[in-house]
Amino acid sequence: MSRPLNILTLSTLYPNAVSPNFGIFVERQTAELANRAEANVTVINPIGIPPPPLRGLAPYRALSELPDHEQWRGLNVHRPHFTLIPKLSGTKNPEKIASAILPLVQRLHAEKPFDLIDAEFFYPDGPAAIRLSAALDIPFTIKARGADIHHWGSDPKCLPQILSAAEKASGLLAVSNALKQDMITLGMDGDKITVHYTGLDQQKFKPVDRAAAKQELNVEGPLIICVGALIKRKNQALVIEAMTSFPGATLMLAGVGKEEKGYRALANKLGIQDRIRFLGSVPHDDLPKLVAAADISILPSKSEGLANAWVEALSCGTPIIISEAGGARELICSDIAGRVVEQNSLAIIEAIKAILAAPPAQSEVRASVSHFSWKNNGDELVKLFAKIAQR
Repeated sequence: MSRPLNILTLSTLYPNAVSPNFGIFVERQTAELANRAEANVTVINPIGIPPPPLRGLAPYRALSELPDHEQWRGLNVHRPHFTLIPKLSGTKNPEKIASAILPLVQRLHAEKPFDLIDAEFFYPDGPAAIRLSAALDIPFTIKARGADIHHWGSDPKCLPQILSAAEKASGLLAVSNALKQDMITLGMDGDKITVHYTGLDQQKFKPVDRAAAKQELNVEGPLIICVGALIKRKNQALVIEAMTSFPGATLMLAGVGKEEKGYRALANKLGIQDRIRFLGSVPHDDLPKLVAAADISILPSKSEGLANAWVEALSCGTPIIISEAGGARELICSDIAGRVVEQNSLAIIEAIKAILAAPPAQSEVRASVSHFSWKNNGDELVKLFAKIAQR
């Protein structure tokens, strides 16, 4: 194809002014793709808004006020609304999304035909893409990232939609080999699945003088960081419990979520509240200096695909302690990068002790992710999309 590919990226996960960190990894990937001469990209980010009176509540009120179309950080982003019934309409969301956005998609396609639909989250984006693909008569791909397979794939009402989307898609992507195997176990065709690792900005996430960085943060002694939403799946309670064994250490929690109140109560109960810092939603550009200052980054999640937080910590020269989830073993190939542990506080305590007793060189930790970059990520994506569009 001599002209650039015209790609429609469909993603319910995408940053906005209300939640600037939400789906930022999708934004980074899309920005890399859009910067290529081989691709033009239009983003459609459907926003679920409930009917009155719920739409007047936070955060829906703010979400409903987002512009329908904007240039977001240099990208052409449309944010059409679809009707969402919180906690009840999950199985209907693909249909609702497709119905709500189809007129917009058809209008854009008439103005400048799309070559391919890029669904960036397996559910609900994938099943919604089936309907758009049929209406436009163009191929579509779906990327699996972790929770979209592990959570929605376990729902008997959603699984048939997921498998149907997988069957009809022209290509599937997975963020790790482990996630690819999980997809095959669900019943997907392994020959259609391409492992597509996350990208990484190695100029931004890099080692610093750790002692000086700690001093700037007013931290003495070991510093541990958890980067991730404060939700049960991320298991930060285990890290808080482990902190009782390290009286001179500080724990920073970078993220927000439903468990924050419970985590604060746990820290108070354990008498370590003065050493636990709840940082809230940290802008992605501010994360590197925090992660690089830490001696260890910990995220003992119950499930993952291949967490961006893992890769970014290693690039900062900060070893990680993670659970046997997703692509953990694809990153932790030696003790230099960190430890893979069982999901309990005792295992985390032992891993912290081992790393603090013999901290690896920052340069060696960083070298473990030297092959991760947004350039490599974009190269692989353009190659796959071009191949599919030419079929």
